[in-house]
Amino acid sequence: MSSLALAVRDSSTMLRRNLLHARRYPSLTLNLLLTPVILLLLFVYVFGDVMSAGMGGGADRSAYIAYVVPGILLMTIGGTVVGTAVSVSNDMTEGIIARFRTMAIHRGSVLIGHVVGSVVQSVMSVVLVGAVAVAIGFRSTNATALEWLAAFGLLALVALALTWIAVGMGMVSPNAEAASNNALPLIVLPLISSAFVPVDAMPGWFQPIAEYQPFTPAIETLRGLLLGTEIGNNGWLAIAWCLALTVLGYYWSKTVFNRDPK
Repeated sequence: MSSLALAVRDSSTMLRRNLLHARRYPSLTLNLLLTPVILLLLFVYVFGDVMSAGMGGGADRSAYIAYVVPGILLMTIGGTVVGTAVSVSNDMTEGIIARFRTMAIHRGSVLIGHVVGSVVQSVMSVVLVGAVAVAIGFRSTNATALEWLAAFGLLALVALALTWIAVGMGMVSPNAEAASNNALPLIVLPLISSAFVPVDAMPGWFQPIAEYQPFTPAIETLRGLLLGTEIGNNGWLAIAWCLALTVLGYYWSKTVFNRDPK
């Protein structure tokens, strides 16, 4: 068997393993999925009219739904990959990785299984949260089929980038609790981005924090694609952030994984 065929076979096996773990222990996934759903309902039905009026659109809840959904979708990905960090940490600390090192399997298949499994779960979570958004009134009437395809591609790219970062966080964490805490910025950063209010509506000293981070250009790009509006330079910035985080997370995870066990 060629090295490529071996890598594909072993990576597929590890992918099935991670998906089975997610199916057998759904509580973590459900808890992480409930957070964006609750935030969506909270901001739409409790704060929607006030937030829309504060943004100059009048007390129009439907307009605020259109604004807030893209940020909630990216927050969903951030929450999902926290579970990946926990799963990787468990593998690293419970001895299964040491067992895998002694087996005749492709060395990178363990990480590939975690990453692909996480991306699949992220996409499924986004679809579920998106369905909730549509049920409460979100509509994307101005987006073309090409823009919908681009939006899906962006979501997948963000999921890949954040997953590699989460894998690295899980590998350097001494236990599952530490992994969950280390991955917390992936949930917090969207809260201080343009997910809920425009950057120019924030205090002047806070605007650079919201603007110069990976989630804001990704949210603005997704918002433009879903609503059929201009995205400016945000598209290129979002892609650059995703590629940089993917490369960083990949080499970080690979370096830690290839270290000799202590």
